[in-house]
Amino acid sequence: MTENPTPVTPPTPVILTELTDDGVMLLTLNRPERHNAWTLETELLYNELFDRAEADPRVRAVVLTGAGRSFCPGMDMSVLDGASSGARPWPTDRLPPRTRPMSFPKPVVAAINGACAGIGFNQALMCDVRFAVPHAKFAAAFSARGLVAEDGVSWLLPRLVGHGAASDLLLSSRRITGAEALAMGLVNRLVEPAELLPAALAYASELARSASPYAMSLIKRQLADDQARTFTEARDHAAALLATAKRAPDYREGVRSFIERRPPEFAGLGERATEPQDAPQDEPQDAPEVTAS
Repeated sequence: MTENPTPVTPPTPVILTELTDDGVMLLTLNRPERHNAWTLETELLYNELFDRAEADPRVRAVVLTGAGRSFCPGMDMSVLDGASSGARPWPTDRLPPRTRPMSFPKPVVAAINGACAGIGFNQALMCDVRFAVPHAKFAAAFSARGLVAEDGVSWLLPRLVGHGAASDLLLSSRRITGAEALAMGLVNRLVEPAELLPAALAYASELARSASPYAMSLIKRQLADDQARTFTEARDHAAALLATAKRAPDYREGVRSFIERRPPEFAGLGERATEPQDAPQDEPQDAPEVTAS
C-alpha cells in the first residue's frame, strides 16, 4: 500500500495582502521574527504587489504596515553585511527605483506600528499620509552605516519637516519618537497601538468611498510635479488640468451626488475610460452657493 506523501506547506509570504470590502488593499510586511527587516525578496514582492494594486480597479487605496512590534527597521543586517563586504552585492542596476508609492496613482497610508528606520523610514516618507503610535522610533540611520541619504530622501524630507530638521535627522541618524515626529510634521496623526490599524483603515476607506479615484490620481501628480514649478506655473497648470477634469465623468457624478445628498458612485481607475468626454451642457441650477469647483 502506497503511503500518501506528506503535504508541503507553502512558505509564508514576506508581505501579506488583504482587500477590504471598501477597496482598501492592506499590505503587511511579514517578517516579524526579524522585525520586518528588508530583503531582496521583500523588495521584489513589494513592487509586484504595487503593480497589481495599480492595475486592479477594485483597489482604491493602500494601507502599509508591519507585522508584530515593528514597521521596518531597514535592511536586514545579513544583507547589509553581504553587500558591504562585496560577497553578495545588492543588484541595484537590475531593480527599479525604490520609490513605488510615489508613482502609484492611488493614495497610500502608512500605519507605523514600531521601529521605522533606513529603507523603512524612506518607504514611510513616500506614503501620502502617515499614522504612527507614540512609541514608534524613527531614524534615517544612513550616516551611522557610512551611507548617504538614499532613494531621494534628501529631496523629500526637507519638504516634510524643513531644512533644519531634515539636516538634523540625516546627519545625526538619531532616533526620534512618534511624539517628536508628529511635532515636526513627519507624521500626520498619532494613535494608540490598539487603534492604529483601525484608524488607518478607516481613513483609507473614507477616501475609497467618497473621493474620486480619477481626481486623487491627478492630485497626487500635482503634488509631485508642482514641487518643481513656480506658484504661477502651478496655478496655470491647475487651470488646464481643471478643464480636463471637468470633462471627465467623475465631475458630473460628484456634483449630482452632492445635490442629491447621496454617496458618490465613482468608477475605479481602469473600470471605464478616464479620458475626458464632452462636458455636460445642462449644468445644475440648484447647486449650493459654496461648492468646490
